[in-house]
Amino acid sequence: MDAAELGRRTRVTLGDRARRVRAGALLAAQAAIAAGGAWWVAHDLIGHRQPYFAPIAAVVTLAISMGQRMRRAFEIVAGNAVGILLGELLVLYIGRGVWQLALVVFLAMSLAVFLGGSAALVSQSASSGILVATLLPTTTDYFLSRFVDAVVGGAVALVVMGLLLPLNPLTVVSRAVAPLLDSLSRGLHEGADALEHRDADVAQAALGDMRQAEAQLRAFGESLTAGRELSTIAPVHWRKRAALTEYIDAADHLARALRNSRVLVRRITSILRDGEQVPPPLVDAVHQLADAVDLLRRDLAAAREPEDSRDAGVRAVRAAREAHTAGLDFSGQVVYAQVRSTATDLLRATGLPREDAERLVRRAHTRRPPAPAPPAPGPSAGPEAAS
Repeated sequence: MDAAELGRRTRVTLGDRARRVRAGALLAAQAAIAAGGAWWVAHDLIGHRQPYFAPIAAVVTLAISMGQRMRRAFEIVAGNAVGILLGELLVLYIGRGVWQLALVVFLAMSLAVFLGGSAALVSQSASSGILVATLLPTTTDYFLSRFVDAVVGGAVALVVMGLLLPLNPLTVVSRAVAPLLDSLSRGLHEGADALEHRDADVAQAALGDMRQAEAQLRAFGESLTAGRELSTIAPVHWRKRAALTEYIDAADHLARALRNSRVLVRRITSILRDGEQVPPPLVDAVHQLADAVDLLRRDLAAAREPEDSRDAGVRAVRAAREAHTAGLDFSGQVVYAQVRSTATDLLRATGLPREDAERLVRRAHTRRPPAPAPPAPGPSAGPEAAS
């Protein structure tokens, strides 16, 4: 590796790290403010001399609940409080030892399960109980103060998360949907390129990449849940509910578009391996679908009417119809049908009702291109010339 290549890779790595720092800057600010606020409430307002559990609980609540549902944050707070309360009560009266530690863990986990908590609540209550039962002094001066500190820290974290520095729900959702739409668009473009160049290996690689997009689809669904909760609890983001609704309404249709596109690319692989004919309009149809995805991402991010995406979807159906008229073999017929299905999914994702989307697809499929106008007569054209 020469010096130029090493320098290029170093710049890329540093750039990636800088982007990660910028992406996590709000979380770091939330944690810093929550930690300081929790200490101030527990130490200055309540009067605890060493309320170290307050800032710890605040930071743990924010860090673990990042990108997850608000319920998870409440579970972290509850888990901390349950474990610390049991640890304080039991160790104060039965002392420390092997069986005492085992009893604290057993009771903390059992109580968390009884309360219907998730794995996060169960593990958090057990670990907090272990910390109290093994490390902290057992003096009556601190009786129940650590429990209060844990509640204070968690409560301050929730206030910071929901009111003071709430995450932007549109940012959360748009960052989650971008990789999904990128994978869908890239897979379709690569499938079209494979058709054009008759390269089955390229189509197979595109299909493999599109299968990996299921994880991105799940992440998008989780971001929608988080976005809905953020737009509900954070007054500063209440006005963004309408824009968020566009993503929510598009979610199911994007999932169908992804799965239909995988079928489409799989059949492209079959076309190439079976040596079927490939009319040029079929290549254009798949490229137009990919363009519709790119335009949809742009319009959703800009919160504007996705007219360009709809037009690209309609053009995809028209091109597929031209390919069908030119003649398609078995797998080509499947690709033709999947272009229509995927275009319908994308039109629905732009916010069109089912009837309107299906009507556009039918019109694009049945409408023939206008006949070319007859050439204009030349200067010498006339009855004599016609004869």
